[in-house]
Amino acid sequence: MDITVQELKKRLDEGDNNFVLIDVREPYEREEFNIGGQLVPVGSVMGAIPSLMDHKDKEVVVYCRSGNRSGMAKQLLVASGFTNVRNLLGGMLTWRENFG
Repeated sequence: MDITVQELKKRLDEGDNNFVLIDVREPYEREEFNIGGQLVPVGSVMGAIPSLMDHKDKEVVVYCRSGNRSGMAKQLLVASGFTNVRNLLGGMLTWRENFG
């Protein structure tokens, strides 16, 4: 099940660190605005999977600008054996609409 910006913001505000946050945007997008996720551009996800395998049974939240690229990243991670991957619905566009 995917995650809303409201749910993610609440968890971040509460200091919840029981999940892995991955930003699949490009570096220039991250420089413009980010919420602190680990940067793994969507084109690099497959190459990064070996280094992410420690997290395969943890909750992983992926996000991008609109939710499309993170949806693709979610599919790649699930296909690689990750068991709890959630896409941030609406991505950073919806985040900024709600929280500025």
